[in-house]
Amino acid sequence: MPTYISILRGINVSGHNLIKMDALRKSYESLGFQNVMTYKQSGNVIFTAVNSGINELEQKISIRIEKDFGVTVPVIVMTSDHLKVLVDNNPFLRDSDKDPAFLHITFLASGPVNYNHKDIEDRKQEGEDIFFSESVIYLYCPEGYGRTKLTNNFLEAKLKVSATTRNWKTANELLSIAQQIS
Repeated sequence: MPTYISILRGINVSGHNLIKMDALRKSYESLGFQNVMTYKQSGNVIFTAVNSGINELEQKISIRIEKDFGVTVPVIVMTSDHLKVLVDNNPFLRDSDKDPAFLHITFLASGPVNYNHKDIEDRKQEGEDIFFSESVIYLYCPEGYGRTKLTNNFLEAKLKVSATTRNWKTANELLSIAQQIS
């Protein structure tokens, strides 16, 4: 049975869309998912399920969250194998001058089609770096993510896709948990 990671956008942020992780786990279990685990309070859920299409899983989870909690949030699902590829392919890991503590990864709900690459690049501040791939954007923010102008909202607006950002430690912890239950 494949292991999946779902990343929810916009729950438990600044007192909005509050969902308790125990309740979220039960919601996932009601969908027939097994080995359901959450990480942190921001909507990171690892689970196993009968081999299903990613879009089907995203829809099922989104509908269940709306039914159970009355909130509509974007849901991004990937296999643990796909997350491993994304983690392993972070181009900034090869640069010894970049401290991994300042790495972030923005997961995209779908590949952006038409966007102005330069408009996004121009938003970088001194020392920052950005790398685009088909399903994620890798960010290096040496002054901290809270100070960058390359925010999740900005990237969503420019790319015209739903997205959610996690720090590098969280991405690696999600992968570690997924590999333990695989």
